[in-house]
Amino acid sequence: MTEFSHINDKNQPKMVNVGEKKITKRSATAKARMFLGNQIIAHFRNNELVTKKGPVFQTAIIAGIQAVKKTAELIPMCHPLLIDGVDIDIDIVDSDHIEISCTVAIEGKTGVEMEALTGVNIAALTVYDMCKAISQKMIIKEVKLIEKFGGKSDIKND
Repeated sequence: MTEFSHINDKNQPKMVNVGEKKITKRSATAKARMFLGNQIIAHFRNNELVTKKGPVFQTAIIAGIQAVKKTAELIPMCHPLLIDGVDIDIDIVDSDHIEISCTVAIEGKTGVEMEALTGVNIAALTVYDMCKAISQKMIIKEVKLIEKFGGKSDIKND
């Protein structure tokens, strides 16, 4: 028997059956640290940069929210979920970096870690897309699950 819940007895992929699980309140937060560089960050005013494509952070937040809702379409073994809420925050942390966080909440039978991770990644990619005319030296440096609550186990990472 395998340790992976998405592998069946014949060593083939499967979607986990969550039918017998209890509905509980669940949440997950993911974070990305992104290098933009001073050349890009110097253009920001009042924590926003408006480009020809529109406001960078606002557009990235909307893209991240859309991505959370489409996670099951992108990642084969994720269940389609009725998301209760998504909160994405983007902060300039120094003269070169931003941090993006995505928190997803649900009352359901499965967790939302993948949704939070997907949301933060797409928000970061949207920032890249909207700022690449200024510089293409941006780096999405670190994406990680910060915490998850509800379900079988709670996790809190630094």
